[in-house]
Amino acid sequence: MIKRLSLSCLLLGASFTTSAGLLGLPPVPVPVDNPQTPEKIALGKRLFNDARFSADGKVSCATCHQQAKAFTDGLPVSKGFNDLTGTRNAPTVINAAYMRSLFWDGREPDLEGQSMQPPVNPVEGGLPDHGPQLRVIRGDPEYVRAFKRVFGVEAGQIAMEHVAKAIASFERTILAGDSPFDRYFYGADQTAMTAEQVQGLKLFVGKGRCVSCHRIEQTQALFTDNRFHNIGIGFKKIRGKEQEIAAAYLQSKHRGANVDVTVLTKQDMSELGRFAVTENVTQVGAFKTPTLRNIAETGPYMHDGSLETLEDVIDFYNNGGRVKENDPLSGFLSGGIRPLDLSDREKQQLVAFLKALTSHQLEQLTQR
Repeated sequence: MIKRLSLSCLLLGASFTTSAGLLGLPPVPVPVDNPQTPEKIALGKRLFNDARFSADGKVSCATCHQQAKAFTDGLPVSKGFNDLTGTRNAPTVINAAYMRSLFWDGREPDLEGQSMQPPVNPVEGGLPDHGPQLRVIRGDPEYVRAFKRVFGVEAGQIAMEHVAKAIASFERTILAGDSPFDRYFYGADQTAMTAEQVQGLKLFVGKGRCVSCHRIEQTQALFTDNRFHNIGIGFKKIRGKEQEIAAAYLQSKHRGANVDVTVLTKQDMSELGRFAVTENVTQVGAFKTPTLRNIAETGPYMHDGSLETLEDVIDFYNNGGRVKENDPLSGFLSGGIRPLDLSDREKQQLVAFLKALTSHQLEQLTQR
């Protein structure tokens, strides 16, 4: 058992179980104005899976966040109505309840806001506005009764605010903790991880420096710092054109262009990352740190799905933000990205540790 890791904040704590009963996870944050109820959660689940909220009647939230695929779609970048392709990889919804911002560029602060964007994006749901979605809901007797029970509104009063709150409430129940790592680190079970995985954990918090962004706390681990970093992914697509693309984007945005639409339809502008939201030049190419929980089940990886396997990801970081050792570096690269000098054996151990982050609840989540 690891008694002390390289960072003082990673001292081994006593066995810790959250109010949700999941080892390694904190209590789920719930907005004061959107309390959880069984009826609201059930309504949100139905809305999440309803494909009628798209231009071709074939795309729902569950299209890109499939239960059978750990609430992802397994594609490099997602497909929307009429098989139109966007620019971003679909992150898992599992444990999204803990995210301080949503989407790879953090353009929405909460699950409620996030859920309203896909139906009206031209390469996702393809609707011109939310009117068709509300007409479907208001014209469905079962929905009308459910919204009346949950929100106390009549059919004509059902609004997107209600829809968003219901979907977000369902998403806050999609949780998975209690992995082999959690049982080893928080549950004091020395047999929960293999010797190779234990060595991988040491590398994760030591030589690999993964923990700098994929945080492990004394009593919980979300494996994200909820911040944004330029790690070099996507740089080659806009190399030498960054200023030109940024200027064109700002001109378009200030003329009223929708950020959500632009970043999913304009490949070059999509690579601007967090800059598209903040207009802060230091955040060009910066994307949100994803959680690593259940990472073995949610490939391909990175915001553009450009790395197929966990081995590819470890190689990328080992090369200091390069897919290949001789690739040029981004001029906006975050300071902590530099070569790691890992041996082949150490890379294998890191991958083994990442596989220890798969929760036993995952099978239940993907079948319920």
